[in-house]
Amino acid sequence: MSTKVYVVGVGMTDFVKPNSSRDYPEIAKEAVDKALADSGIRYDAVQQAVCGYVYGDSACGQRVLYQVGMTGIPIHNVNNHGATGGTALYLAHQLVQGGSDVVLSLGFDKMSTGPLPSAAFINRTYPMDVHIKKLRKFVKNDKAPPAIQCFGHAAVEHMEKYGTKEIHFSKIAVKNHKNASKNPHALNKNEYSLDEILNSKRMFGPITKLQCCANCDGAAAAILMSARAVEYYKLQSKAVEIAGMAMATDTSPVFTDTTRLRIAGCDMTALAAKQVYQKTGITPNQVDVVELHDCFASNELITYEYLQLCEEGKGGQFVDAGDNTYGGKVVVNPSGGLIGKGNPIGATGMAQCVELVWQLRGDAGQRQVNNARIGLQHNLGLGGAVIVAIYRKSFEGYQQNFEVNVQNFKVYKYIKIIEEAIKNYKGNIPKDIRGVYAIKVKKGPSGFDGNWIVDVKEEGKGNVTYNGNQNPDVTITVNDEDALDLLQGKLEPLRAIFQGKIKLQGKVELIMKLQKYISTKSQSIRAKI
Repeated sequence: MSTKVYVVGVGMTDFVKPNSSRDYPEIAKEAVDKALADSGIRYDAVQQAVCGYVYGDSACGQRVLYQVGMTGIPIHNVNNHGATGGTALYLAHQLVQGGSDVVLSLGFDKMSTGPLPSAAFINRTYPMDVHIKKLRKFVKNDKAPPAIQCFGHAAVEHMEKYGTKEIHFSKIAVKNHKNASKNPHALNKNEYSLDEILNSKRMFGPITKLQCCANCDGAAAAILMSARAVEYYKLQSKAVEIAGMAMATDTSPVFTDTTRLRIAGCDMTALAAKQVYQKTGITPNQVDVVELHDCFASNELITYEYLQLCEEGKGGQFVDAGDNTYGGKVVVNPSGGLIGKGNPIGATGMAQCVELVWQLRGDAGQRQVNNARIGLQHNLGLGGAVIVAIYRKSFEGYQQNFEVNVQNFKVYKYIKIIEEAIKNYKGNIPKDIRGVYAIKVKKGPSGFDGNWIVDVKEEGKGNVTYNGNQNPDVTITVNDEDALDLLQGKLEPLRAIFQGKIKLQGKVELIMKLQKYISTKSQSIRAKI
């Protein structure tokens, strides 16, 4: 059994315009000092450190950390394009699993203004030359920077294939700028209307200026510990577990298939997400908050699908339903994401970690996601690498003050009746509605959410589990109070759906059949309950 890994201290700087602040040693040291202060430990307790940055010479990590202490520990420097910060975290996570008890992970960058250069060195091979050559087989050459071309062409393909509209990308940008306005560390704290986003300068394809992330200077850091170190330093109340991490790189179809989506990293995201869900036993339906790599708004939408937050091709519907923000299925980029918070490339993955730790501790201020218990991180770099991680606020043997007794949900006794009815049902569930259903009950006791899986997929079999790990065919989201009214007959099912009090997501055909079944059988169902 692998060693559990916990984040016990985090810190980050304000993200500021390039060259408007201090040099990288001072910026990065601030983040490290904050992470150490948050954990309450001294630097001499750190056994190894991993430092991620993209724009810098060799040994920048040593230059930063020698200011904090010169203890002779191994310092590993990492550069992995946009996934640099996540890669530093991934390696620190592995170091703890490999036997180290206390490891520092740091990401930082001091950048230049304007678009990212196509190459830092003009006298050698560009790492993405094969990707760009592949792209040129389908689209004409363009003077735009390679990154926006890759993501822009992926957006166009998604629009052509699934009917996604430019307004969907703009809605995401509106959301992220609004979230960033509540983040004191964000580069851009301005809110924008949908028209302002749509009508801002067109940069490439459907992508406008206010849908793009901005270069900036900044740093973020985290202290990772083993379980025994958490107990030794008595940091159980601060500990947020990294329940699982996965890192993936490009697969061969990137260069053999005809899709432009793969060039933008979709395969990597899907592979890493699949691995981390399998490792942790956590399903996409259980995730409460996500920090993902929205270098462009279009990439956020596409990533929803490859993280399995919605079905493939349904990203636009996911946005229109408001299921990517507060009050919806899951809150994505409460920090403002790269679009609002900024993108100091080496620091970005670590800043995602910081935000998720704050969210799961309940320390995110105005951005706080209600009852956030499980978080997901997605950090991407073209060329390529993707890191996906799942976080949860838990420490084995430590009683968390936010835990809720499931029996206190108003719908609990009715769900138990449903469970008994399924077990004792003598007939067969109608074929039209057989499937796996997730019942996500929001605003339960003390504002907490509950999640039940009702599995009636197989003939003659069925069960109900709390926080089950099956992938649902349909997700039913409803407030605890509304669910009680529904089951007691005070609220008509179809009217509740039309009013938005019940949200149905998943396989459209099954949803339609379920709606029909409910409309014709609601009274007899209630009678049995």
